[in-house]
Amino acid sequence: MIHEVDEVLKGLLEGGSLAGSGIDVSFEAPTRDWAARRNAPVINTYLYDIREDVSRRQRGQMAVRDERDIVVKRRQPPRWFRLSYLVTAWTRTPQDEHRLLSAVLATLLPRELISADELPRSLRALGLAMPVTVAGIQTESRSLAEIWSALGGELKPSLDLVVTAPFPAYPEYDAGPPVTEGAVVRVRGIDGDPPESGERAHRPHQVAAAREAREAASRRPDQR
Repeated sequence: MIHEVDEVLKGLLEGGSLAGSGIDVSFEAPTRDWAARRNAPVINTYLYDIREDVSRRQRGQMAVRDERDIVVKRRQPPRWFRLSYLVTAWTRTPQDEHRLLSAVLATLLPRELISADELPRSLRALGLAMPVTVAGIQTESRSLAEIWSALGGELKPSLDLVVTAPFPAYPEYDAGPPVTEGAVVRVRGIDGDPPESGERAHRPHQVAAAREAREAASRRPDQR
């Protein structure tokens, strides 16, 4: 899941205000060694914190349907995780770095949600959008100064980017086969009075036929 979020962010940054600039997007830790090896302008998006968003945790079960809309499995609702990224720009001059950070802001600020259609396959299958916040109030336990100290580098202007992503919950349980025969009811008295009635059956194919008839009738033009 995490690497797929990385792919989404990379695509957003390279295709937004930075489109056509040729500026690379890196996910490496911005240490002194990394900075020394850098020989071109780079947007660094360093994942520094991962934790569950417990306020989004849900109970119960979710139905998993196949292409025929039949329930084939059941599973728990997905768990949501906050992925916090430290976004920095690396060029030769501070002015160029500020321009790059402005371009990142222009790209990400309108994207408060990333729709399910824009996500890779496994995340798209959940049918859930991912919230995105950039340059908001930092809620993680570690301060940016502590992060830079741990990286062994000097403090730089940065954007705090948080993506809240769903993660499938396991295990999954196979659902029972779909009902094809329906229910059959017979009624009779304890002493045989009244005698046993005939069968009253609920047949799925009869219900489907009645539904199709109603839908066909609703599509007909008004005959009045």
